Amino acid sequence: MRPSDPRPSATRPSATEPSGARLTAADHALLLRLLDARTAGPLETGGDTDGVHLWEAGREYTAAARQLGMSVVLHGAPPDDALRRDDVPAPVREAAADPAFLACQPSLVLRLGPADVPRHATVMFNVHLDTVAGWWPPSFDGVRFSGRGAIDAKGPAVALLAGIRAARAAEPALGTRIGVLVQAVAGEEGGALGTFGTRPLVEAGLTGRLNLFCEPTGHRYLPRATAAMTACVRVRGDDAVDDRPEAGHNATVLLGFLGHHLATTLPGRAPGARVCVAGLHTGDRHNKVYGSGRLLLNIAYGDRECGRAAEAALHETVRDGLAAFRDGARGHPTLARTAHDADAITSVHWLKRGLPALNGPVGTATWAEELLERDCGIAPWPADEPAFTCDALWMSDVPDAFTAVFGPGGLDANRAHADGEYADLAALDRYADELARILVAFARRTLTTPETTDPVHHAMKGTTP
Repeated sequence: MRPSDPRPSATRPSATEPSGARLTAADHALLLRLLDARTAGPLETGGDTDGVHLWEAGREYTAAARQLGMSVVLHGAPPDDALRRDDVPAPVREAAADPAFLACQPSLVLRLGPADVPRHATVMFNVHLDTVAGWWPPSFDGVRFSGRGAIDAKGPAVALLAGIRAARAAEPALGTRIGVLVQAVAGEEGGALGTFGTRPLVEAGLTGRLNLFCEPTGHRYLPRATAAMTACVRVRGDDAVDDRPEAGHNATVLLGFLGHHLATTLPGRAPGARVCVAGLHTGDRHNKVYGSGRLLLNIAYGDRECGRAAEAALHETVRDGLAAFRDGARGHPTLARTAHDADAITSVHWLKRGLPALNGPVGTATWAEELLERDCGIAPWPADEPAFTCDALWMSDVPDAFTAVFGPGGLDANRAHADGEYADLAALDRYADELARILVAFARRTLTTPETTDPVHHAMKGTTP
C-alpha cells in the first residue's frame, strides 16, 4: 500500500456518511425481467443468434436508467473490423464470419451529466449483461434472487442503478459538474474477453478517472485483472481398428501423457502464471484407436512479460514431454509407431494470446486508495490472493486513470457459471450503498481539487434497430 496523501487534512473531504441506498420493488422487478431474458451469446450456445435477447435486455436497462436522468450515448455493436485483430481469440474470429454474430450482441453506454464533463470529473462503471449458457426460470423469495446472471452480473447491474439514484439524491453535483458513465456490455463471456464489447468502448474514450468493473469480489476492490491465453496441443495421425492398434497412432495415449506432463511440469517453469490443463478429446467409440485429437490449456498471467515467458515455457515443456513419451513408449508394440512419429504428428496452436493484463495503477493512485478505503470503508483485495480474468484488462494502458474490479458476492460462493447461481438481496443492497458512497466521495474530492486538462469523451456511433 502506498503512503497516505501528505496534503493537509483540511483539503480532504470528510468521510462519506451512509447513503441508505436500497433496491426498490421496481428494482426487484427489473432484475427478474433481466434474469428472464436469455442473454447467453452464440459462443456459449453453439452458434445460435436468434435466441440472444441482448437488445431487449439493454432496452429494459435503459428504461430504468432514464428514470434517473441518464441518457443513451450508444446502443449497438462495433464495426466488423473490431474482430480482425491478431489478438482476437480464434473462436471469436471464426464466429464473426456470420454477420448476425455481432448484430445480436450490442453494448450499451449510458451517461449521467452533460457530454462535456471532462474525464477527470467522471466515474465509469462497467457491467456485462451477457451470461454463460444454462437458463432456468428466475425466482425471488424476498431474500434471494436465483437465475442465470444473478451475481454475474445482472444483479450488480441493477444495484448499480440503485446506487446512482441514492448518490444523486445526496450530492447535487452528480449529473451536473460530475459525470457518470455506465458501460453495459456484451461479449464478456464465452471466451470473447471484451474484444467486441469493452475494448471498443475504452478505445473510444468512454472512461473516467475512476473506473470500476462490477464483478464479484466479496465487496473488496481489486486493482488487478489477469489475462489468459489458450493453447491447443493437436495430434494428427492415422486411425486404426481396435484389433490392430499398432497399425495407427494412438492420440489418446499421447495426449493423455502430455496432459499429465504439462500439468505437473509447466507450472514450475512459468512462475506467476496459473496453468489449467483443460479439455482432452479424441473420440467416443470403444472399438477404434483414434489417431487425431486435441488437448486444451488455459494459462492466466498478470503481465505481458509473464505471459511471454509462459508461452515459451509451454513450447519447451511440450518438446520435453514428447521426448519422454518416445523414451517410455518405444518398447511397447502397440505404441511403437506413435512413439516414432510423435514429433511429426504433434503441434501447438494458439487460440488466444497477446492480451494485456491489468497489474495495478500506473503512477500514483493514493487518491483512489484513500477514497475507497478511508472515505468509503472499502477493503482492498489481499495482495497474496490471486486475481482473475475480466474485461478490466482493457484499462491497462489508459493513462491518468484508476481501475479496479469491485462487486458483491463471490464467483464460487454464489455459483456463478453453475446451476443454482444466486444473489442475496442483502448483498445487492450493501453494494448499492457502497457505490453511492463512492460516487459521493468522488464528487466531493473532485470538486475540492479540480483539474482542467483532461479531454472530454468521444463516443462511438451506435445503432438501435
